[in-house]
Parts: sequence; structure tokens; C-alpha cells
Amino acid sequence: MYDSPHRRFNPLTGESVLVSPHRAKRPWQGQVEKSSTENLPHYDPTCYLCPRNERVGGVTNPDYKAAFAFDNDFAALLPDEVQAPASTHPLLASVSERGLCRVVCFSPRHDLTLPELDLAAVENVIATWTEQTVDLSRKNFIHYVQVFENKGAVMGCSNPHPHSQVWASEHIPNEPAKELERQKAYFAQNGRTLLSDYLAEEHKRNERILFANEHFTALVPYWAVWPFETMIVAHRNAAYLSELTPAEVSALAEIMKRVTTRYDNLFEVSFPYSMGFHQAPFDGQPHPEWTLHAHFYPPLLRSATVRKFMVGYEMLAMPQRDITPETAAERLRSLSDTHYKHESN
Repeated sequence: MYDSPHRRFNPLTGESVLVSPHRAKRPWQGQVEKSSTENLPHYDPTCYLCPRNERVGGVTNPDYKAAFAFDNDFAALLPDEVQAPASTHPLLASVSERGLCRVVCFSPRHDLTLPELDLAAVENVIATWTEQTVDLSRKNFIHYVQVFENKGAVMGCSNPHPHSQVWASEHIPNEPAKELERQKAYFAQNGRTLLSDYLAEEHKRNERILFANEHFTALVPYWAVWPFETMIVAHRNAAYLSELTPAEVSALAEIMKRVTTRYDNLFEVSFPYSMGFHQAPFDGQPHPEWTLHAHFYPPLLRSATVRKFMVGYEMLAMPQRDITPETAAERLRSLSDTHYKHESN
């Protein structure tokens, strides 16, 4: 069914991906290279994210025991209102952009990434993301809050201490804006949310589902671009992290730990990715069309050293992938929920 080149449509963005399965029918044949395990210390006295250490500017971190959030010392957005440069031509338009950026350290441990934390610690991270989202959204000039994690140096992570970021902006960024438009149109036409209908269809087919619990499903989306791209989708039409019940937070923590553990187990390496939650905008409007979800975009393709990049045709024409989402889902499903570092214990 999926042996020949075809385009797959992404209803969340209105864009398409070219799938070329004939180019890599058996992408895991041959040697699978593993990178050497990086043995990080529990605490690094030179790390500006570890407890009790001094950050740039002279601020000293508290002796924190759980997830810890602070204003980013190198913020990409600033809260002060500054007039944008005046435009002298309609094709050279710009507007000012206000915002706030925060960092969330997962734990005081310098050496524990998300899949290596216990469930209580992952729940604490989610609770901290929620607290930061609520706090930032209360600023009268904030209309969107983006929670995201860049894991690994290949994804631009500048510090190995496991951490994530929360950026709050005056305007809705490009990707959530596209999803907002598509979800609103679908809801207006059908009276149901796009992602709830999509999730129901995926569960009927069961080709790309990784696993599910009572409140969330993890799957490889039909329109996936990255080799082992996944989504986590809420079963209920909650639009914000703050709308999750304690039981749903626990379920989300379980799903996130299982996804990231299987990522690490795939090539027995601390698996790099960019991950982020898409919540509804904070624009003072109701958003019955929105379903809370998270995207995981990992670059590794065939081993710990073989990566996919967006180059050539993908930059100039459209995204393309060789491994079908169905093959990727089957590969991830086959892996253990026990982290490879603990398999022999």
C-alpha cells in the first residue's frame, strides 16, 4: 500500500510531505553505530544550571531539590515595549515583539534526562511548565506561551544539564498560528475537533499508534516529516496544560517517559530531539477547537551518528522522507520500556 512515492497531507498545517518508501525499504540493515556513552557527573561545579552555582551576571542558583525555573539570562524576547523600525515600503514590514523567556531545569541532577527521571519527577516538571505557563499568560501583552525542550548538542542545546524553556510572546508564532487556523476551520465545519477525529481514526487503524493510556495517546503521525517523529495527543479537548486534572498529569508523565525511553533505546544513545507543547493562544477568546498535544522532532535516522537534515529539495520544495511513518511506529513499538542503561540491572 505504501511502496510507491506519494504525498501526505498534514491537516494541522495545510502542508504536505513527500514519502519515498522505495528508497529505504529496510533502513536498519547493516551496522548500527553507537556513540560512546557520555558519563556526566551528578553535579558539575562549572555548570551554570546546577544548584548553588553562579550564573552569568552574578545570580546564584538556589539549592533546589526539584524542577527549578528562572528568567533566561540570554532571553530572545524582552518585556519592554520598543517601537519597531519604521517601514518605508510595504514589502519591508516589521512590528515590535515583546515577550519573556524562562528556563526550567528538570532536576538538580546534572546527569539525568527526562527518560531517566522517575515518574514523580516528570510530573513535577509538567507541573512547573504549567505554573510558568499560567504566570506568563497573565501578563496583559502575552498572547502565546510555548513550552519546548531542545535535547542534545545537535539540536542546539548549549548546556548538558537537562532543561527546557518557556517563551511567551506578544504575537502567536507561525506554527501554532497555522494549527489555530486549521483547527478552527475544521471545528466550524464539523462541530468536532480535528485532533479528536484524527485520534479516533488512528485507533481504528492501529498502524501508527505506539501506546496509549486512559488520557493520552502517543503515535507517529500519518504526515510525519522527521524519521521517528511522534505526537502525544490528549483524549479530552483540554486546550491548556492548566486544564489537566492530577490524573491526566500523571498519565502525561507516563506517556512522555515511555516515548523518550524508547527513543534512547532505539540506538542506545541519549536521543536528541526538539519537543514542544502546542496549547491554545491566550487571546481572551474561547478555543473549543483546540486539543492539547505535543510534538517530538528527532533527527537521528539509522544510527547514533546518521542524521536527517532539511537540505536541497526539502529547503527549496517540500519535506521528504524515506522511512514510512508505519515502519517508524513498528520499530518504536518493538522497543522496551526499560531504559537500556538499566536492562542488565
